[in-house]
Parts: sequence; C-alpha cells; structure tokens
Amino acid sequence: MNLIIKCFLPVIAYLTGSILPAVFVGKRFFKIDIRNYGSKNAGATNILRVLGPKAALPVFAFDLLKGVIAVVLVRFTNLQHETELYVSFQILLGLCVVMGHIFPIFAGFKGGKGVATTAGVVLAMHPYAMIMAFGIFGFCLLISRYVSLSSITAAICFPIIVIVVFGEIFNESETLTMKIFSILAAVMIIFTHRNNIKRLLNGTESKISFIKKQPPVSDLSADTIKTDTK
Repeated sequence: MNLIIKCFLPVIAYLTGSILPAVFVGKRFFKIDIRNYGSKNAGATNILRVLGPKAALPVFAFDLLKGVIAVVLVRFTNLQHETELYVSFQILLGLCVVMGHIFPIFAGFKGGKGVATTAGVVLAMHPYAMIMAFGIFGFCLLISRYVSLSSITAAICFPIIVIVVFGEIFNESETLTMKIFSILAAVMIIFTHRNNIKRLLNGTESKISFIKKQPPVSDLSADTIKTDTK
C-alpha cells in the first residue's frame, strides 16, 4: 500500500503545480489571459507589471504555497525523517510541482518560470536557508530593481548558504542529497532566466517600479505588451 502511495504522490505534486493562479486571476477578474501580455509568462512578476500588486500578491502566495504543499506530501509515506531517502523523496516531489508549474497540464503546458514555487519547496525543506536567500533577493531588488537579477543572485547564493554557511560555519548535518539539490535548484533558476540574462547583458531588461501605478485593465491592449522579467 505504501508503495502505491509513493508512486501516486509525485503525480499529485505535478497536478498541484499545474494549477496556475496567474491564469485564473487574469481570466476570472480581469477577463484577460496574462500569457498574452507583458512577458507572456504566468508568474507573479508579470501579474504585478500588468495588473498591479493587489493581483500579484495572492498569485505569489499561492505559487509559494504549492511548493510547500508538495514537499509536505512526504509525510504520507513511512520514510524516516531527515534520512537521505526522505530528503530524496522531498526533492522528487519538489521537482514534480515545479515541472507542473512550468509545464502545466491544465493550461496547455504553458506556465511560469517556477521561482516562487521553487522558493516554496526550499522553504519547506530548509526554511532558514530560504529566509537568508530571500533576504539577499530583497536587498538586490531594492538596489537594482531587477527581479530577474535578484532571483539569479539569490539562486547562486543558495547552495553557498546550504553548503558553506550551514554545512561548515554552523556545522549542521546537511545531507549530501540536500547539498546536491541546492546546486540543482540554482542551476534550474538560472536556466529558466537565460533570456533575462541576455537582456541584462544587452541593457534591455525591464526594471520594476515601486511607485509606478499600473495601467487600468481597459487600457490593456497589444500596445502594452512588452518584455518583462517573468
């Protein structure tokens, strides 16, 4: 019976990731498909730029929660807590939920970049490291106003935090699987931002405004479509 549960949980994680709040919010409350505007990406940052913070905040929160829920599913197994196998199954569930977000079966396999959902996975697996990485993200965003650069910087710092800060300085018993996962998570985030990296190098990447008011939905048209960070 437990084997059946272990086989079924990754499917649940993927289906959970396939639920896109950005698409739902855009269609239900603004009568648009967010994937046709801004960066054409079903992520919280694109929602923020196109529809504003009131729409973006619940989208970000739900995408983050998806990652947490997927990892917590490991508790339905009989795996011993914090063993290599336990952490490995957490990572499997995390990868499934992120893949669901990026390639959602409920939205024509056209989703987001998975940053918030990955953050949720990391938050559930290593909350202290996630808090530090989020602090780095926030500081970089405040200085640069580039969401993409902030995400990439936090991703690069994450394995350093896990392996060096907690593994060496704090002398925590980090599993080898967790160390490998921290590197893979960073690589995945950097890979999904490869187009943003090109725009950053070309000087054409868009910055986020902390005070700029968003255009009303009635003004959303083909003329408003522009390159974004997510």
